[in-house]
Amino acid sequence: MNIQLTSAARTRMHSFLAASPGAAGVRFGVRKTGCSGYAYVVEIADQVGEGDRVIDQDGIKLVVDRKSIPFVDGTEVDFVRQGLNASFVFRNPNVTGECGCGESFTVAERADA
Repeated sequence: MNIQLTSAARTRMHSFLAASPGAAGVRFGVRKTGCSGYAYVVEIADQVGEGDRVIDQDGIKLVVDRKSIPFVDGTEVDFVRQGLNASFVFRNPNVTGECGCGESFTVAERADA
């Protein structure tokens, strides 16, 4: 599994983790939602589950659940500030379409999903 964090994303995640010293890491994955099918999840991981994979990048433990792996493999995660707004941005080669509002995305149907 290959997920890359840009320097800006690592810095932002380090600040998340500094505010939650007991955290196991940062959970990254997808959930079914929105008009296109899936949305990204980036949140503090309280624990690592049995089916989770953990990637360590410069001290950031990225926790990915088994069902999300096919959807996020190959993704680059960035953190971008534009004016007063700041958010994570995902460059995901698995995405085949996005909704108009940019909150959800689709991927090709997979037998293992």
